[in-house]
Amino acid sequence: MKKIINKKRNKNEPWFKWLTRELNSYEAFQDFESGKNPQDVAEDFVSRNSTAISEVFENFDEEDKDTLDQFLKLTECEMHVFRILEKQIELRNKVRFVDFKKKKKMRS
Repeated sequence: MKKIINKKRNKNEPWFKWLTRELNSYEAFQDFESGKNPQDVAEDFVSRNSTAISEVFENFDEEDKDTLDQFLKLTECEMHVFRILEKQIELRNKVRFVDFKKKKKMRS
């Protein structure tokens, strides 16, 4: 896997470690609170890190492409897990309890 030059950091750091670290330190929740949607926040992140991202692409190879594809699959899987959890919470909140001790009225 190719290494990237990272702003003021380890010059041999793999691009995916750099990206993970930078994303984790990015204050996305502040942007969400100000009303930005996830796509706008992502575009802002890419814009602010355009120089470093350009350096990543200078040496991007097939192994890097495979790594990116795996990250895409993993993040899509994570999104689906969160959606499933969200639906389970919604269903739990909608559960109605039935009193089975009450007798049904029979029609004649």
